[in-house]
Amino acid sequence: MRRKTSLVLLALAVFFAALSPLTRWYAFPRLAKIPANQYQDMVLEAKNATLIDYNDGMKAKKVSKVTIVQTLKGNVEASEKIEKTAGKDVVVWDGLSYVVGPDGRMVSKIPERYIFDAHTQEPVHATGEMVDGTPVKREGIEFKFPFLTEKRDYEYFDAQARTSAPIHYKGTQNFRGVEVYYFEQTIPWTKVPFPKTMPVQGITPAAIAKTGTTRWYTTVRKFWVEPLTGAPVNGEEIHKEELRGGTLLGGRDKVTVFAGDVKMREDYIEHTVDLVKSNRTLILLMTAYLPWGSLTLGVLLLALSLWLEARSRRPAPVKAETPEPVSA
Repeated sequence: MRRKTSLVLLALAVFFAALSPLTRWYAFPRLAKIPANQYQDMVLEAKNATLIDYNDGMKAKKVSKVTIVQTLKGNVEASEKIEKTAGKDVVVWDGLSYVVGPDGRMVSKIPERYIFDAHTQEPVHATGEMVDGTPVKREGIEFKFPFLTEKRDYEYFDAQARTSAPIHYKGTQNFRGVEVYYFEQTIPWTKVPFPKTMPVQGITPAAIAKTGTTRWYTTVRKFWVEPLTGAPVNGEEIHKEELRGGTLLGGRDKVTVFAGDVKMREDYIEHTVDLVKSNRTLILLMTAYLPWGSLTLGVLLLALSLWLEARSRRPAPVKAETPEPVSA
């Protein structure tokens, strides 16, 4: 009986020991993915910012607040089409960055299409990848960091400059009870294209180009990233834009278009932190709890199996023979 029990325990030990790496290295990459139909929005604000007034001689003025609404909408139809040739799960995000001034009027709106691997977040190059209607070929990540983010620098795509640059790991911090990795990227003053949709009716990028005036941009981008999910729980940009040269400025060398410290609105920070806290438990389950739990259980079952096997092979104790009585 002990022999049969030890064999059953040995089989279970092998099963759980094999389950450990399978959960981590096979199941996790196939189950931890961004849903193709995901929709999310975020509101950021720059208080006490500087904003150009196109209706008052194109002068830069202090305003109480500039609001940026960012939306990301999963395009399931487009992702399914790309997956047929990509050979992997692909997510297509149709994004929009919509900026409004304190009076509610549009300052700018820039659409994007970001196509990426559902698990690694690496870009997938396909027809339709663009920023503001202009085709681009992204290198590096955008919006979200990979699952199991590492303490290292990453290439991060800048939609304004249409190029990628390193975003540097600066250290580990605690943000509202969550351990996060802090990343920072600096984009130096760079000449960038005008948005195709301008805030003043009748003015187009082509018309501005004829005046010789150019648009320049710089920013310091900051992210606090929860490393298991790769989700930023907070973001900030110290953002500046200028118009330089040309006849449009009436003899001035440059004019500030926008300057401000852009931060996530408090209610969106709270919602993001709560969401990340729940999602990180699922990642821990697949990368730590199940693999290590299965391995530990397998070792214990193996030890118990060997112990029972040793007990079954132990020779039975020899009984002492009772001497026969000697007759007189």
